[in-house]
Amino acid sequence: MPYPPLPDRRVEVIEGKLLMSPMGSPEHTWMAVALDHVLWPFYRERGWLGAPGGLNICIEGPRDSLAPDFALVPPDCPRWGVGELLSSGVLMVAEVVSPSSVYTDRVEKRRTYALGRVPIYVLIDPVADEPSVTVFSEIKDDAYEVAVTEQIGAPIMLPAPVDFELDTSIFKM
Repeated sequence: MPYPPLPDRRVEVIEGKLLMSPMGSPEHTWMAVALDHVLWPFYRERGWLGAPGGLNICIEGPRDSLAPDFALVPPDCPRWGVGELLSSGVLMVAEVVSPSSVYTDRVEKRRTYALGRVPIYVLIDPVADEPSVTVFSEIKDDAYEVAVTEQIGAPIMLPAPVDFELDTSIFKM
Protein backbone atom coordinates (compact mmCIF):
# COMPACT_ATOMS: atom_id res chain seq x y z
CA MET A 1 0.00 0.00 0.00
CA PRO A 2 1.56 3.33 -0.99
CA TYR A 3 2.04 5.88 1.71
CA PRO A 4 0.42 9.32 1.51
CA PRO A 5 2.68 12.03 0.12
CA LEU A 6 4.18 14.39 2.63
CA PRO A 7 5.40 17.82 1.54
CA ASP A 8 9.17 17.83 0.95
CA ARG A 9 9.55 14.24 2.23
CA ARG A 10 10.05 10.83 0.66
CA VAL A 11 8.44 7.98 2.61
CA GLU A 12 9.80 4.44 2.24
CA VAL A 13 9.89 1.18 4.17
CA ILE A 14 13.41 -0.28 4.12
CA GLU A 15 14.25 -3.45 6.01
CA GLY A 16 11.02 -3.08 7.98
CA LYS A 17 11.77 0.49 9.10
CA LEU A 18 9.69 3.51 8.10
CA LEU A 19 12.09 6.04 6.61
CA MET A 20 11.18 9.66 5.97
CA SER A 21 13.88 11.60 4.21
CA PRO A 22 14.04 15.07 2.72
CA MET A 23 13.55 15.41 -1.01
CA GLY A 24 16.79 15.83 -2.95
CA SER A 25 18.21 19.03 -4.36
CA PRO A 26 17.30 20.25 -7.85
CA GLU A 27 20.55 18.65 -9.11
CA HIS A 28 19.42 15.34 -7.61
CA THR A 29 16.18 15.51 -9.59
CA TRP A 30 17.93 16.68 -12.76
CA MET A 31 20.23 13.64 -12.68
CA ALA A 32 17.24 11.27 -12.57
CA VAL A 33 15.57 13.23 -15.37
CA ALA A 34 18.82 13.17 -17.42
CA LEU A 35 18.91 9.38 -17.11
CA ASP A 36 15.30 9.20 -18.30
CA HIS A 37 16.00 11.52 -21.24
CA VAL A 38 19.00 9.56 -22.48
CA LEU A 39 17.24 6.20 -22.09
CA TRP A 40 13.83 7.32 -23.42
CA PRO A 41 14.36 6.55 -27.14
CA PHE A 42 15.96 3.22 -26.24
CA TYR A 43 13.29 1.98 -23.84
CA ARG A 44 10.41 3.26 -26.01
CA GLU A 45 11.83 1.26 -28.93
CA ARG A 46 11.62 -1.85 -26.74
CA GLY A 47 8.12 -1.03 -25.51
CA TRP A 48 9.26 -0.44 -21.93
CA LEU A 49 8.25 2.33 -19.55
CA GLY A 50 10.56 4.55 -17.55
CA ALA A 51 9.91 7.01 -14.76
CA PRO A 52 12.18 9.50 -13.00
CA GLY A 53 10.60 9.28 -9.55
CA GLY A 54 6.98 8.99 -8.64
CA LEU A 55 6.79 5.18 -8.48
CA ASN A 56 6.70 2.88 -5.49
CA ILE A 57 8.15 -0.60 -5.70
CA CYS A 58 7.02 -3.37 -3.37
CA ILE A 59 9.94 -5.65 -2.54
CA GLU A 60 8.59 -9.16 -2.66
CA GLY A 61 9.30 -11.13 0.46
CA PRO A 62 9.58 -8.49 3.17
CA ARG A 63 7.04 -6.21 1.42
CA ASP A 64 9.29 -3.19 1.87
CA SER A 65 8.19 -0.18 -0.19
CA LEU A 66 10.90 1.78 -2.02
CA ALA A 67 10.61 4.92 -4.13
CA PRO A 68 13.55 4.88 -6.58
CA ASP A 69 14.79 7.99 -8.33
CA PHE A 70 14.34 6.16 -11.65
CA ALA A 71 12.68 2.88 -12.61
CA LEU A 72 12.54 0.96 -15.89
CA VAL A 73 9.76 -1.61 -16.31
CA PRO A 74 7.93 -3.61 -18.96
CA PRO A 75 4.35 -2.43 -19.56
CA ASP A 76 2.98 -5.61 -17.97
CA CYS A 77 4.98 -5.25 -14.75
CA PRO A 78 2.98 -6.98 -12.00
CA ARG A 79 1.60 -4.85 -9.18
CA TRP A 80 1.07 -5.05 -5.47
CA GLY A 81 -2.38 -3.53 -5.12
CA VAL A 82 -3.12 -0.50 -7.26
CA GLY A 83 -0.20 1.76 -6.43
CA GLU A 84 2.98 -0.32 -6.26
CA LEU A 85 4.96 -2.30 -8.79
CA LEU A 86 6.23 -5.72 -7.71
CA SER A 87 10.02 -5.88 -7.65
CA SER A 88 10.18 -9.17 -9.58
CA GLY A 89 8.88 -7.41 -12.71
CA VAL A 90 11.19 -4.37 -12.56
CA LEU A 91 14.09 -4.30 -15.07
CA MET A 92 16.27 -1.60 -13.49
CA VAL A 93 16.24 1.01 -10.76
CA ALA A 94 18.55 3.95 -10.14
CA GLU A 95 19.21 6.01 -7.04
CA VAL A 96 21.01 9.36 -6.82
CA VAL A 97 22.96 9.64 -3.58
CA SER A 98 22.48 12.84 -1.58
CA PRO A 99 24.16 13.82 1.69
CA SER A 100 21.13 12.55 3.64
CA SER A 101 20.91 9.20 1.80
CA VAL A 102 24.52 7.96 1.71
CA TYR A 103 24.09 4.84 3.85
CA THR A 104 20.55 4.14 2.68
CA ASP A 105 21.41 4.24 -1.05
CA ARG A 106 24.87 2.65 -0.86
CA VAL A 107 24.03 -0.18 1.56
CA GLU A 108 20.39 -0.68 2.50
CA LYS A 109 18.80 -0.15 -0.91
CA ARG A 110 21.48 -2.23 -2.64
CA ARG A 111 20.67 -5.11 -0.31
CA THR A 112 16.91 -4.60 -0.58
CA TYR A 113 16.79 -4.37 -4.39
CA ALA A 114 18.86 -7.57 -4.63
CA LEU A 115 16.50 -9.30 -2.21
CA GLY A 116 13.62 -8.15 -4.45
CA ARG A 117 15.36 -9.63 -7.53
CA VAL A 118 15.70 -6.33 -9.42
CA PRO A 119 18.28 -7.30 -12.09
CA ILE A 120 20.11 -3.95 -12.29
CA TYR A 121 20.70 -1.32 -9.61
CA VAL A 122 22.42 1.87 -10.78
CA LEU A 123 23.93 4.02 -8.04
CA ILE A 124 24.68 7.58 -9.15
CA ASP A 125 26.96 8.97 -6.45
CA PRO A 126 27.80 12.66 -6.95
CA VAL A 127 28.68 13.07 -3.24
CA ALA A 128 31.48 10.45 -3.21
CA ASP A 129 35.09 11.66 -2.89
CA GLU A 130 35.33 10.86 -6.59
CA PRO A 131 31.82 11.23 -8.06
CA SER A 132 30.92 7.92 -9.68
CA VAL A 133 28.30 5.61 -11.12
CA THR A 134 28.15 1.97 -9.99
CA VAL A 135 26.12 -0.70 -11.76
CA PHE A 136 25.16 -3.70 -9.62
CA SER A 137 23.98 -6.88 -11.35
CA GLU A 138 23.94 -10.69 -11.27
CA ILE A 139 22.11 -11.63 -8.10
CA LYS A 140 23.23 -14.68 -6.12
CA ASP A 141 22.14 -15.55 -2.58
CA ASP A 142 20.08 -12.33 -2.36
CA ALA A 143 23.07 -10.08 -3.11
CA TYR A 144 24.49 -8.45 -6.21
CA GLU A 145 27.57 -10.39 -7.25
CA VAL A 146 28.90 -7.92 -9.83
CA ALA A 147 29.62 -4.24 -9.24
CA VAL A 148 31.22 -2.05 -11.91
CA THR A 149 32.16 1.53 -11.01
CA GLU A 150 33.21 4.38 -13.28
CA GLN A 151 33.89 8.00 -12.49
CA ILE A 152 31.19 10.38 -13.69
CA GLY A 153 32.17 11.30 -17.23
CA ALA A 154 33.18 7.78 -18.36
CA PRO A 155 30.88 5.36 -20.18
CA ILE A 156 29.47 2.39 -18.24
CA MET A 157 27.59 -0.65 -19.51
CA LEU A 158 24.11 -1.43 -18.28
CA PRO A 159 24.04 -5.24 -18.66
CA ALA A 160 21.18 -7.53 -19.71
CA PRO A 161 18.29 -7.23 -19.73
CA VAL A 162 18.97 -3.58 -20.61
CA ASP A 163 22.19 -3.87 -22.71
CA PHE A 164 22.94 -0.16 -23.08
CA GLU A 165 26.18 1.82 -22.85
CA LEU A 166 25.49 4.86 -20.67
CA ASP A 167 27.55 8.03 -21.09
CA THR A 168 27.78 9.17 -17.47
CA SER A 169 28.82 12.70 -18.46
CA ILE A 170 25.07 13.45 -18.33
CA PHE A 171 25.46 13.50 -14.53
CA LYS A 172 28.00 16.35 -14.48
CA MET A 173 26.16 19.25 -12.88
